[in-house]
Amino acid sequence: MTQGWLVEIFSAIQGEGPLVGERQLFVRFGGCDLRCSWCDSPHTHRTSPEARIEQHSGERDFMTIKNPVSPSQLLAWVKSLEATYPHDHLSLTGGEPLLHPQFLAEFLPQCPLPIYLETGGHRPRELAQVLPHLDWVSMDLKLPSSCRERPLWDEHRQCLEHAVQQHVHVYTKWVVTAETTVEDLQQASQLIARIDPAIAVVLQPVTPLAGERAPTPAQILQWQALVRQALPRVRVIPQTHKLMDQL
Repeated sequence: MTQGWLVEIFSAIQGEGPLVGERQLFVRFGGCDLRCSWCDSPHTHRTSPEARIEQHSGERDFMTIKNPVSPSQLLAWVKSLEATYPHDHLSLTGGEPLLHPQFLAEFLPQCPLPIYLETGGHRPRELAQVLPHLDWVSMDLKLPSSCRERPLWDEHRQCLEHAVQQHVHVYTKWVVTAETTVEDLQQASQLIARIDPAIAVVLQPVTPLAGERAPTPAQILQWQALVRQALPRVRVIPQTHKLMDQL
């Protein structure tokens, strides 16, 4: 039996993307192979010998468990939390959940909730393994000028092609900062337009952390207009859970 490394399980309001405001049950995995400069959860970059699990949905009454865990253990915790409050989706987040493809392939067919995957969109082979079990893919599109990571255009292209072929709901989230370049926005727009112009785009102004500077209102308006030249579905949505002090 495979095992996975968790950070936490908790119930909260989805604060990003087109499903903002929905109640979701979050399973946060440990480990990430990227180091985006604006990351708001650097504590997930590495695995830990312990994780915390909410005992009653939304109560923040966490208990500590030992890592790694089995799919059957995770399933039991999910069912217990779902019994105390109904959720719209189970959100797989991190870290990078796709670092645990075998674990997910074993767990997901048994999960009683629709599945919403949050991913950096840079591991196409692993995404293909779990796509048959997903309902939504929330895919970051990493603009090099914003996140200061290596360019991931080809990986993003492959992930989007897999998701479109599988007919799951997919949207892309672009975190934008004061340093975002027009060239990156144009390249991202063209990449998506070539695959499927109907893919929705969420421009997410960075939450100022660790010295990151948010774009100005004028920049946001200009960038939305620019991206809409190639793609019709472009929204601007900040991290609303930060405004509500949600996990």
